[in-house]
Amino acid sequence: MDKTVAGLPEAIAGIEDGMAVMIGGFGGAGAPIELIHALIDRFRATGSPKDLTVINNNAGNGRIGIAAMIDEGMVAKMVCSFPRSSDPRAFTEKYLAGEIGLELVPQGTLAERIRAGGAGIPAFYTPTTYGTDLAKGKPVAEFEGRNYVQERWLKADVALIKAELADPHGNLTYRKAARNFSPLMAMAAATTIVQASKIVAAGQIEPEHVVTPGIFVDRVVEVRDAAQEEALIRAGVEYA
Repeated sequence: MDKTVAGLPEAIAGIEDGMAVMIGGFGGAGAPIELIHALIDRFRATGSPKDLTVINNNAGNGRIGIAAMIDEGMVAKMVCSFPRSSDPRAFTEKYLAGEIGLELVPQGTLAERIRAGGAGIPAFYTPTTYGTDLAKGKPVAEFEGRNYVQERWLKADVALIKAELADPHGNLTYRKAARNFSPLMAMAAATTIVQASKIVAAGQIEPEHVVTPGIFVDRVVEVRDAAQEEALIRAGVEYA
């Protein structure tokens, strides 16, 4: 099954208002900038998608990527572990104005909630937030004399991720730390959309090198010389 698509507009087709969208990346490492900007282009042209719930490690930086989505008014809620960055203006302004929601999740808990969503585990227990505001309203249980907070799985309608290599079947590898949340998100989303630096022929990725198997991938688009978030920010780029 060939999962490659011709371009970015075809890759993001079907992302609609109100969807939950997981976006890979740890800061700029693994951030699928071109997929995000293609989604912004569609919003500017059609007014959709909007009212999105975006799930990412942070809440955007500068005036590009997720921050640009927030600036455009596309995002109704962020689910993240770190809503601050070197330039958190976009999220901060919307949040203080009451125009965007925030669900704050500790980083390890965020990763495990996504993993649980992909593995079909509805809930698990962690001691991380016990006794804090983040635990309010959540079930608590004691195990071996220690209190643990119940956390629910986290799933999404769509995942946008960035890979290094892909083949037509959707098997993926990642470049170093760009791997981060992406393999978990690919498993936890109903539709996984991938931008890959290079698409190779089937069989050219050694089976033991595959990180995300193609069964978890729905669309792949090749994006050579992909932008790096930090480089764009240093250059003062704004996606306008």
